[in-house]
Amino acid sequence: MHCDNEHYIYILTNQYNRVLYIGMTSDLKRRVWEHKEGLAEGFTKKYKIHKLVYYETSEDFDSALYREKQLKNYSRTKKIDLINTLNPGWTDLYHDIQD
Repeated sequence: MHCDNEHYIYILTNQYNRVLYIGMTSDLKRRVWEHKEGLAEGFTKKYKIHKLVYYETSEDFDSALYREKQLKNYSRTKKIDLINTLNPGWTDLYHDIQD
C-alpha cells in the first residue's frame, strides 16, 4: 500500500545488466513506468535503462535523499553485492510493485 510519506530509492539497469542508475521517488510504479516508456529524458533514456533490479523504502524525504546519496557513492562492486543480496537473478521487479 502506498503511503504519502513513503519514498523509494531504486536501482535500474539495462538489458545486459551493465549500466546502473540510482534514483529516488515517492511513486515507484509511476517513475519506473516513465523510465520504461522513455519519458524520463537523459541518462536512462539514452542508455535504455529500464529494468528495476533493486528498491527500498524510506519513511521520509530527508532519509531517502541521504540513502540515495549513500548508494551513489558506493563502489560498483558494493552496488552489485546489494542487488545480489535481494535479487540474485537480477529479474525485473517492476510487476512486483504494489499499487
